[in-house]
Amino acid sequence: MMDLSHRFSKRELNLLYEEVLYTILHRLGKPEANHVADTDELYEYVQKAFGMDPEEHDVILQRVQELEKPIFCLKVTVKQAKDILGKDVSGFSDPYCLLGIESKRPEPSRDSSSHQESKKRLKAVVKNMIPEDQTHRTQVINQTLNPVWNETFVLEFDDEANSSFHLDMWDLDAVESVRQKLGELTDLHGLKRIFKDARKDKGQDDFLGNVVLRLQDLHCRSDEWYNLEPRTETYPDRGQCHLQFLLTHKKRSTSLSKTQPSYTIHRHLLQQMVFYEILQHQAGSTSWDGELSKHASTILYLHAAQKDVSDFHQVMAQWLAYSKLYQSLEFNGSCLLHQITSIEYQWVQKRLRPEQKAELAESFQSLLAYGLSVLQKYRIVFPLSSARSTHRLQLLLRVLVQVCKMKAFQELCTLTPSLQQMVTEALKSGTTDWFNMQKQHLKPMVKTMEEHGKALVRLLLEVNGDLQQCHKVWNKFFTNTVKVDLFSIAYMELQEVVSRHVQEELREIDSGMSQLTAENLFQLYLSLQEVYRMKSLLCKRDGPLALTDFHLWFKEAIPKWLQKTYTIALERTQRAIQVDQLVPLGELTKHSTSTVDLSTCYAQIVKTWQQLDWPDPEEAFMIMVKFVEDMCKIALMYCKLIKTRADELSCYQDDEGDAANRLCIVVNNVEQLRLLILKLPAQLDWGRLEQQTEGIIEPEQIQHTLHNQLQGTVTCLDHEIRDVVVTLAAKLDSGISRHIQELAASSDSREPEDSVIPLMKFLESELQYMNQHLVQENFNCLLDLLWNHTLNVLTAAVRQQHSSSRYYRKLQFALQNLELCFYAEGCGLPMNTLHTAEFMALEKELALRAASTRNLIQQYFSERIREQLETNSEKYGAVTIKALYRPLEQKLRIEVLNAVNLIPLDSNGSSDPFVQLTLEPRHQFPEVVARTTQCRKNELHPLFDEAFEFLVPPEPCQLDCACLLLTVFDYDTVGANDLEGEAFFPLCDVPGLTGDEEAADAGRVSQTRLPLMHPKPSGDPILTLLESRKGDKEAQAFVKLRKQRARQSKESV
Repeated sequence: MMDLSHRFSKRELNLLYEEVLYTILHRLGKPEANHVADTDELYEYVQKAFGMDPEEHDVILQRVQELEKPIFCLKVTVKQAKDILGKDVSGFSDPYCLLGIESKRPEPSRDSSSHQESKKRLKAVVKNMIPEDQTHRTQVINQTLNPVWNETFVLEFDDEANSSFHLDMWDLDAVESVRQKLGELTDLHGLKRIFKDARKDKGQDDFLGNVVLRLQDLHCRSDEWYNLEPRTETYPDRGQCHLQFLLTHKKRSTSLSKTQPSYTIHRHLLQQMVFYEILQHQAGSTSWDGELSKHASTILYLHAAQKDVSDFHQVMAQWLAYSKLYQSLEFNGSCLLHQITSIEYQWVQKRLRPEQKAELAESFQSLLAYGLSVLQKYRIVFPLSSARSTHRLQLLLRVLVQVCKMKAFQELCTLTPSLQQMVTEALKSGTTDWFNMQKQHLKPMVKTMEEHGKALVRLLLEVNGDLQQCHKVWNKFFTNTVKVDLFSIAYMELQEVVSRHVQEELREIDSGMSQLTAENLFQLYLSLQEVYRMKSLLCKRDGPLALTDFHLWFKEAIPKWLQKTYTIALERTQRAIQVDQLVPLGELTKHSTSTVDLSTCYAQIVKTWQQLDWPDPEEAFMIMVKFVEDMCKIALMYCKLIKTRADELSCYQDDEGDAANRLCIVVNNVEQLRLLILKLPAQLDWGRLEQQTEGIIEPEQIQHTLHNQLQGTVTCLDHEIRDVVVTLAAKLDSGISRHIQELAASSDSREPEDSVIPLMKFLESELQYMNQHLVQENFNCLLDLLWNHTLNVLTAAVRQQHSSSRYYRKLQFALQNLELCFYAEGCGLPMNTLHTAEFMALEKELALRAASTRNLIQQYFSERIREQLETNSEKYGAVTIKALYRPLEQKLRIEVLNAVNLIPLDSNGSSDPFVQLTLEPRHQFPEVVARTTQCRKNELHPLFDEAFEFLVPPEPCQLDCACLLLTVFDYDTVGANDLEGEAFFPLCDVPGLTGDEEAADAGRVSQTRLPLMHPKPSGDPILTLLESRKGDKEAQAFVKLRKQRARQSKESV
């Protein structure tokens, strides 16, 4: 049962019930649209509201019916009028009103004549119908058409149904002389009024209009504008009059009306109604919204009207009842804001008696004290689990703010501190009380060190959660409404009490703490860290916090934290290896299960470092060193154990393929571990640590301690990977060697494509298998080893001397296919890795050895043409020619013009030169015979000026190797001619060769000066290769000719 301002005794309740029945019984006025019109329905409602049984109700109602009726009154306020007639010559009037109530007996029936008479009576003036002692008169307002009176009159009546209100408005007509009236004359209408007044009796007032209303048509309270009605139709539009009506009582016969003020009775009645309304909502399990039912509203409306309780006193009564109720019951407080606004709007101190002022001041202080007590316990009163908690809190804050802003509050409660100050103090004490309550609630039953540690952690979790709620949920309501920073208040209080409590508890835990206690302390450390970091959310802060340097409280626990982290990671890694079957995790994942566990272990160590976030840079560096040491130890231990695990599994299974597969998984696992290690500097944020330790720890020490240690571990892992990959490669080396040897030994009559098939199938099968089971980096490493081995085997095969080019063509074809195989369309080794110096040398040697004799001869002449084009020296002289091709005749025309600077080969210091012209290679020009010029005696600068024509098709001339070989000899009568020099003129660029006749014009062809060269005596690889082909006559003939020239060469070896 709730507690209102006070609970009524049975006698008080009966007297109040008598008052309400009297109010209903003597109801006046036309019911409002939203009110209850049925009297019995109102009786039924109040019987329930007051808890009266039928007998009690009947007895009290009988007593009320026997009481003397009250005097019925109509309280009329004549406010003002507008747009009335101007009756004076000035165009204005001097209006006043006569008003009263006409009472008449009801007539049983009316005929048409009586109806006309009644209509005339309604238009009759007050002075003719109502006795003078019952007639009331307003003041005269001079010279206006919009008079304002604001005069109130109380008119008594007996029978509401047979009474009507009459108001006549008149223009006071004072006696004036004609001269005075002419002086006021302003227009022609004024002159007409003067003539009209002349016919009227002296001092007779003019009728301006009237208002006639039946009382039964009036509501209890009315405030309207009424039209002024005429007596005749001469001037129908006579303006309007603003009237306020209140149907009220005098001399009520109830006991309370005789003994208590109307305001007090009305407040008690409101109190009882509200009490009943709330009980009804509680019974229906709904929250009352502050709105009264239409029955209660009707009764209170009637009572306030009958007792003439002012609007201000009604609002005051509501405020006193509701504000008290708000402190003891859950309901929507928005109605309080409406009452605050109404009191503020109507506030005038002089309206209240001293006891009413004291009562109102006490209600303000009581509500304020209640609100502050609720704010002190807001965490409990407004749980976030309730959907409307935030709305309720916001509403309470708004009510408190509006109360403190009221003029009534400021005038009646002058010594009250500011709301911000009171709210701040309430929140401070409430926060401390909440913490102490949580501390007591979480106090461990068993007083061991471990339980104390757990209790501290749970307490800090509650504190963190509360601060998060303060910041994210509640703070905005306090900041926006009361201008109080709840978060800062709660944070400063909590960090103070938390610091004090935690230090007290930690003093009881000595240096010999158990590992379990240390684990709890780590969680406590993290919770304190979270609280401390929230300082960044403070708007402003003066001086250090109590939690500053809180990390120093945990220095003794750090070694145990680090050891625990290492032990957990080590044990989990060992368990992971023991159950690892060394099979891939999936189609796209080529490492096994243990690497997942290892990655999780490393991630947990990294997380521990990040969580620790130790503030002291030097100590943080030492912690980092320990973490890195531990992770490197785990990495090396993993390599050892995973290889041992592979060996164990291989003992159970003899399948060589499965063993290779497990080796692939081992390589991939170690590679995955290597990647994890390489990510550690970024994950552990070494850059930030180096910045923090700048000026404290030398960079060389960081490099030596951290980077070198990590790099050493990576190097060890690289070696481990390399060793396993080498083992895998060794398993394939023998197969590659065997297939290349079989390829070399195969018959030269077989096509190279057929000979290389076994080798390529073997590699395709093995490499595809390895690619499926190795990560790309390790697969590439394996490919690199196999490639180098393959090149060595091929080189050895090439070194075996064979005279057949088909032998070398097989090997060349194999090299080309192996290059494509190892490149694998960009998925294998890159070309720059494949094209090693060994490969380039082998490729070049095979290209030569696999070539045909004629192809080698063509290569030989291509090399000589290139050498000719690169030669600038004329130490053996030069020969000048002109060359053109006539496409229509298919003739190559050569003009040998001269030679210069020839070397003297005769004993007389001169020479007898002539030039031999041959088209090379000979197999491209088989029908063409050599041509020679005339011999010029004793000339070192001979002028030949001879032309030669060769009948040749254009196609062979367009080959890169096609050339005109110009050999200059010194003619000897006895013995062989001596070599002066030779020149190689390329035919592919001869003018006219492309079919352009204009280019073949001899007049346009320029001269070409060719330096003479001597062949190198030995060492040409093509000649050496051709010489080795003993059964090849063409090769041997060509070598013989070139050797003859070489023997005559003046070039040194």
